[in-house]
Amino acid sequence: MKEVFQLTLKERLMDDFKEAMKAHDEVRKNTISFTRAAIKQVEIDTRKDLEDEDVIPIIAKQVKLRKDALEDFEKGGRKDLADAYRAEIEVLSEYLPRQLSEEEIKDIVRTVAAELGIEGGKENMGKLMGATMPKVKGVAEGTKVRKIIEEFLA
Repeated sequence: MKEVFQLTLKERLMDDFKEAMKAHDEVRKNTISFTRAAIKQVEIDTRKDLEDEDVIPIIAKQVKLRKDALEDFEKGGRKDLADAYRAEIEVLSEYLPRQLSEEEIKDIVRTVAAELGIEGGKENMGKLMGATMPKVKGVAEGTKVRKIIEEFLA
């Protein structure tokens, strides 16, 4: 019987890095290289070998950094840099779990609010945000969740 195993994210990144080098895909190669360096830095800082659940937030942070810079490039009219960052975000997104849709986040917010007995009011922002974020960690951006919670409480 053939044993089925799945590569860890770090193994996938390494394999994809090698493939990008062979294919002379500079964007993919550089993006994966920077991400692997960020993962390695965390491993050195924490003195531990990271598992997939530890690697996902690092990749998500890399995406967020690029999205933040992307906004600035677009405002500054730097289409060349904006396009480059969009390509990098696309590469990194392949390694993240599927992100929740706005409707899925709204459903989670409604459920959490019902559990806590919250029906509205801005004073409940912290309580609702604090209870919702652990449920969407890694599959929804905090800014998107905050916006949906604000709309819910209004």
